[in-house]
Amino acid sequence: MECVSCPNLTNKYKCSKCIAPYCSVACYKKHKESTQCDELAIAQKTERCQAPNNQSAELEPTVYAPFSTEDTVPPILLQKLNNHEPLRQLLVNPHLRALLQQIDVAHNVNLTMTAAMQEPLFIEFANACLQVVEPTTMLDAERAEL
Repeated sequence: MECVSCPNLTNKYKCSKCIAPYCSVACYKKHKESTQCDELAIAQKTERCQAPNNQSAELEPTVYAPFSTEDTVPPILLQKLNNHEPLRQLLVNPHLRALLQQIDVAHNVNLTMTAAMQEPLFIEFANACLQVVEPTTMLDAERAEL
C-alpha cells in the first residue's frame, strides 16, 4: 500500500482514525494536519453504514491480516454464535459483559483469562460458546464426566 503522504510503499503503520497507511512520523503528522484524515474517516463510516449487515464485518479494518491456526473458528460457526439464544441470554448480564470488556482491553490476556475462568458465569459463557463451535467435543466431555 502506498503511504498516504508520500509515494513510499508501506504496510507498517495505519492512522487510528481513518486507517490510512503511512511510513513515518513525519508522514503521519503531515496527514493529521491535512483535511484528508477527516475526509477518509467520513467516507469509510458512510461506506460501512450503506453496506448490508453481512458485509459490514468485511469492511471493518484490521491491523493484522487474518491467519488460520488449528484453533481458528470458521466464519460460519461464528455466525451461529450470533444466533444462539442461550448465549444471547447470558450476554444480557452486565457482569459478564464487563468481564468480556476487561479481557478485550487487557495488557496481559493470559492472566485476565485465568482470572475470568474462576468466575462460574464466565465458565457458563465459555461452555455455551463451545456448544455451538465444537458440539462433539462438548458431548465427549460430558460423557467422560459420567
